[in-house]
Amino acid sequence: MAGTSTHTVTNQPPPLAGYDVFTADRALTEAVERYAAPDVLAEVRTELSALGRSAGSAQLQQWATQANEHPPRLRTHDRYGHRIDEVEFHPAWHRLLGKGVSAGLTDAWTRPAGHVRRAAGFLVWTQVEAGTCCPLSMTHAAVPALRTDPELAAEWEPRLASTLYDQELRPAGQKPGALFGMGMTEKQGGSDVRANTTRAVPLAEPGTYLLTGHKWFCSAPMSDAFLVLAQAPGGLTCFLVPRVLPDGERNVFLLQRLKDKLGNRANASAEVEFAGTWARRVGEEGGGLRTILGMVAATRLDCALGSAGLMRQAVAQAVHHCTYREAFGGKLADKPLMRNVLADLALESEAATALALRLAAACDDTSEQELAFLRLAVPAAKYWITKRCAPVAVEAAECLGGNGYVEESGLPRLVRESPLNSVWEGAGNVQALDVLRALRRAPGALDACLTEIGRAHGADHRLDRAVKDLFGDLADLDAVEGRARRLAERLALVLQGSLLVRHAPPEVADAFCASRLGGDHGASFGTLPPSLDLAAIVERARPVS
Repeated sequence: MAGTSTHTVTNQPPPLAGYDVFTADRALTEAVERYAAPDVLAEVRTELSALGRSAGSAQLQQWATQANEHPPRLRTHDRYGHRIDEVEFHPAWHRLLGKGVSAGLTDAWTRPAGHVRRAAGFLVWTQVEAGTCCPLSMTHAAVPALRTDPELAAEWEPRLASTLYDQELRPAGQKPGALFGMGMTEKQGGSDVRANTTRAVPLAEPGTYLLTGHKWFCSAPMSDAFLVLAQAPGGLTCFLVPRVLPDGERNVFLLQRLKDKLGNRANASAEVEFAGTWARRVGEEGGGLRTILGMVAATRLDCALGSAGLMRQAVAQAVHHCTYREAFGGKLADKPLMRNVLADLALESEAATALALRLAAACDDTSEQELAFLRLAVPAAKYWITKRCAPVAVEAAECLGGNGYVEESGLPRLVRESPLNSVWEGAGNVQALDVLRALRRAPGALDACLTEIGRAHGADHRLDRAVKDLFGDLADLDAVEGRARRLAERLALVLQGSLLVRHAPPEVADAFCASRLGGDHGASFGTLPPSLDLAAIVERARPVS
């Protein structure tokens, strides 16, 4: 009937938009202040705050929604029947990817505090649209592999570090910047890349080959070049495959299909066939695994950073909602049980941020001690942080009730994305076994980690007891494979505990040590002991600039 309406909106929180994602994250800003050198700290803060304001803007949130509502399409042929093998993206995807490139998220290797500032930016950017983080990560991570060949590095590294994004497929030498993808796994092998069957036949020109084979997962298939593994006469070898050859002819890069995958809908992963595909060798024949390890380590750290970013956004959304939403006579965030849930989620998020940024700082150091630390700490952190992401995202969505299961809230996208980083660059078992491998084969790795943990010795009795239990696990590494996950988990937890005891507010460190190390915690979130200062933990996690 005209003049009547029942559609009065009440008790709905305002959108979490128009804020600085970086400065609103106290754990992240404090980590950057801790690890960035004083002479560049002001510059780094300014850079990250600018990125944070972009990330928190309603405009970019809209672009992220559009990029996921209009997923990429595969175009194998043009209208005339010519093979083109292109991936078509919505304009919002290109705008977001261009923003990420212009923010320096592919340039960590040459700038002061480069890894810390880039890691913080990556964590911020994940909270906008995680799909664009794949090509940004691959491009950043390709640098250490390329540096095994100084000539290739001199040619390609400036393109990868560029802050200019050019989406056109043309020779990389004619572009202001370039992006890298990767193809390692095959149908028959998965993580067992030694089982790869793609063949590389040498050409007359030294260092050049023709590849024949397939890749079951090709990351970022719209990129300008790819690092791939193939069997050369001398064994498994790393190759650079350009998408377009220097003369403008497109390389043989046959996209078979795009994966219909769990996670974000904006990014593309593909199956690709090589059939006489031109490639340049990177490193020595037979040294493919050794060459690619630098890329793997960098992308594993990005997995930890990406999961930390997803957790932070999930917690920010949950705390924001509960700060405004009223139920049963008061704000949800003031209800003791909801406060317990929010504080518990915030602890997980802060611990992940603290450990991920500590690893980034070690990448900036490059001393033998820090390199040894990374060899053991990266797989342990990648294992544990990525494992915690999915339960955090699901619980955060539940904090919004039915609203959290509606696409417009953004929480379903976080939930779908949350398992990704646990699978990418080696699933949980691969990481746990790599922890064992580092303990057995990497001189100084355990000592470096124990030195880091030991900096908090005596500060909390629960941490000290957990370290003692870890020593018990380390005492017998024979027949340890069946408990490798337990060992990786304990190592990550004591590293997080040591960092929080030294650097976090007392209420955060106390709650973490009581629940994660002291055993005063149930099997689900929201089971923290009531004696803790939960209100202070929740307030610290509230996304207010």
